[in-house]
Amino acid sequence: MTRNRICIWYDKEAEAAARFYAATFPDSRVTAVTRAPADYPSGRAGDVLVVEFTVAGIPCMGLNGGPGVTHSLAFSFQIETGDQAETDRYWEAITGNGGEENECGWCRDRWGVNWQITPRVLNEALSNGGDEARRAFAAMMTMRKIDVQAIEAALREGT
Repeated sequence: MTRNRICIWYDKEAEAAARFYAATFPDSRVTAVTRAPADYPSGRAGDVLVVEFTVAGIPCMGLNGGPGVTHSLAFSFQIETGDQAETDRYWEAITGNGGEENECGWCRDRWGVNWQITPRVLNEALSNGGDEARRAFAAMMTMRKIDVQAIEAALREGT
């Protein structure tokens, strides 16, 4: 049993979210589902209470805590991709399953959890600093889903 993990609050769909993540991202899986042993004020015996799962190697716990708690951009999963095909695949999986696009490589899944789908070339350019980082950053600021070719073109402008 993992001692430390991220707890993510869901209304009632922690298991559906965890199974979607496990089917979408490598090194992801559902490891346990805990159900209510008896009826309780907002649910019935057998309802899913907690789901233990891993997303891209990160241990998580999904808590079906009920309505009233919403996710914000203050928490997101960042998934680094190797190329445009991988970027497209994850982006489309999230937004095509009831999610929504946001700016600069961010999107939100249908459960309200935020994701950064970030190609490695962008992360490396930003880490390098200087003019390369400025060019990559300026290109990124015009995008929703990151366009790897556009980032690479921006980086070539300085050579």
